[in-house]
Amino acid sequence: GLDDPTQPASQMIDRRARRRAAEAKAWTPATASGDPHRGHEETSSALHEERLDAVVSRLLEGEPATVLDLGCGSGSLLRRLAPVRRLERIVGLDSSLGALRAARRLLAEEGWEDDERVELLHRSLEDPGKDLAGFDAAALVETIEHLESGRLSVVERAVFGTLRPKAVILTTPNREYNVLYGMAEGELRHADHHFEWDREKFRGWAQGVAERNGYSVEVEEVGLADPVHGSPTQMAVFRLGAV
Repeated sequence: GLDDPTQPASQMIDRRARRRAAEAKAWTPATASGDPHRGHEETSSALHEERLDAVVSRLLEGEPATVLDLGCGSGSLLRRLAPVRRLERIVGLDSSLGALRAARRLLAEEGWEDDERVELLHRSLEDPGKDLAGFDAAALVETIEHLESGRLSVVERAVFGTLRPKAVILTTPNREYNVLYGMAEGELRHADHHFEWDREKFRGWAQGVAERNGYSVEVEEVGLADPVHGSPTQMAVFRLGAV
């Protein structure tokens, strides 16, 4: 469970009421609204909500019991997974203590701080720990573009070689779409991004990962599609050992 001694006991009733409300409806897709060509920030836009909807939908296929959120950030995916009662274990992992504190606050606000199914771990994607091997599903949402190029192969081996979840859902920006945000050539969507790939590059990388590690892969687009530039987000769905 979550350990956050800074939360006042007086908030317990309110948090648990929100938790019960979230649990009652479990997960339903959010409706994206507003201008789809605005707000390409990673965590505060209609696109972010649509992306999370797509990831959760794919994660829950096959009725997993255990889910890993690799690079969980401030917990926006975890808060959607926690109300799904058939999930027996939900682990969020991040190398940033600040992000984990934000995730803990977000989950506690909705009453999940005493839920033993939900865990937050301070670990690196390059060495997440063999104790996390064999989960049913894992997500890397807008994560790989934050890695320096030399670390990408290390993370690939850690996730697909050591952890080997049965399914991996991975999203990353589509560089081709950036022109529709009014961005200059070569400009990245976030100051911490080391790269953003076009669709051909991403598809080739995803297929290589699948072939090297014994997975199948499907590549999809998420968000409003443009006939020339595609969608703003690209998503790969990896399945272990599938044909």
